[in-house]
Amino acid sequence: MEKVYFADFRSGSIEDNKGHKIINLFKKAGFKSIFEKDELVSVKLHFGERGNDAYINPVFIRYIVDMIKENGSKPFLTDTNTLYYGNRHNSCDHIENAVLNGFDYAVAGAPLIIADGLTSKNERMVEINQKHFKKVRIAGDIFDADAMMVVSHFKGHDLCGFGGALKNLAMGCATIEGKKEQHKMTRPIIGDECVACGDCTEACPENCIQIINNSKKNSTSNSRAFIDYPSCIYCLNCLGSCQYGAIDLDWENKVPLFMEKMVEYALGALQNKNGKTVYFNFLLNITPHCDCVPWSDAYLVPDIGILASKDPVAIDSASYDLVNQEIGIKNSLLKKNFLEGEDKFKGTWDKVDGKIQLEYAEKIGMGTKKYELIKL
Repeated sequence: MEKVYFADFRSGSIEDNKGHKIINLFKKAGFKSIFEKDELVSVKLHFGERGNDAYINPVFIRYIVDMIKENGSKPFLTDTNTLYYGNRHNSCDHIENAVLNGFDYAVAGAPLIIADGLTSKNERMVEINQKHFKKVRIAGDIFDADAMMVVSHFKGHDLCGFGGALKNLAMGCATIEGKKEQHKMTRPIIGDECVACGDCTEACPENCIQIINNSKKNSTSNSRAFIDYPSCIYCLNCLGSCQYGAIDLDWENKVPLFMEKMVEYALGALQNKNGKTVYFNFLLNITPHCDCVPWSDAYLVPDIGILASKDPVAIDSASYDLVNQEIGIKNSLLKKNFLEGEDKFKGTWDKVDGKIQLEYAEKIGMGTKKYELIKL
């Protein structure tokens, strides 16, 4: 059983504001002994897509950075470039996006480095010898850092139910080619509902969707869209673009395998750190979507608090349970499971069971789902 330290958001004095809560969690969780003099420490974040405002406030990150610096360590803020074509697909755009969202030196107190390089070519092949991957592609500057502080905004996710520390390690520490390897199980499928409107062809960044004559008898259109799968990068831009519901995924068979692949990549991100990785999960602004989307939907539950642990499985398990203990907010994407104890993520994304992440991570030895929640 692993210890997970928790501070709620109740406060009535300057000594009990969120900044002091972060400092107290850092100390109580034993993080101060992890980071040593002159060590390079990657502070793994998600800087939020431009237009999203639910990501972790960079003011909070400053407290973490200052605590890491107390031992003479050298922290840097980092993330990796995205598979999809948004404001973070290359390092130039990514850094500009991060600064616009407040993650500059003046606020956060540490330099900002995109860990996989300008066009995501800076990678290390890391051996893990698991079921889906023998080796995984991890961003070079994350791999080369001496230690890592993983700071995650815990929220919903349409492909894996929720995103926390495990997803931050997996997708967040992989190069673009590594992200492709994880996403290959989520191959989009175009059904007979296609009306050949062309929206998906415009949304595809690789021009691998074409409108051609349709030979299927049950189709509603004489033409339809077809995907050239060898050219597909599995970014799923097409899925979001289709207003007719003609594009879907194999939720029952392939999406669970996607989560297993994701967890194996998380394992790869930790391979050379030897106990030198620790975790904060922020349970606030708990939106249904990842911070990769350029908007922030209404929150699923009220703000809860901040967690700290040395175990990524335990901290995500505790975060998952704490969210589900809340009463759901009706003016949100939550469709069911509003009561205390009911699964809010299944109530939002009913085709996805996020517990698969936790179960598989425990199975491959990344940590334990059993935790002791210690409230400060």
